[in-house]
Amino acid sequence: MAWKFKNDIPIYLQIMERVKSDIARGNLKAGDKLPGVRDLALEAGVNPNTMQKALSLLEVEGIVYSKRTSGRYISEVDKDIQKDIKEEHTRQYVVSMRQLGLNDNQIKSCLDEYLSRKFN
Repeated sequence: MAWKFKNDIPIYLQIMERVKSDIARGNLKAGDKLPGVRDLALEAGVNPNTMQKALSLLEVEGIVYSKRTSGRYISEVDKDIQKDIKEEHTRQYVVSMRQLGLNDNQIKSCLDEYLSRKFN
């Protein structure tokens, strides 16, 4: 999957979200070795310092861990990471819709209408 970045969100945060999403989807599993910082940066088209920052913060969060000379690996992350990601995306959607002045019933109606048009 190509790395695409939004202009309004810091790239390191988007990298972190991508790794978390890959874990939630099962593309990355506990114990998987990540490519080196330079390789990942080249693949993503970002500065190695940006990639290093993202991976360091993921390490602080416990999502990845380092082995001294062999690189970074995916941790035995909390089984609720997929739930956490879904909740965060849902929260962002609801906040955006409320900023438009919609109440909960209107938000549900918009979502139902969208889903029925796009996926049925």
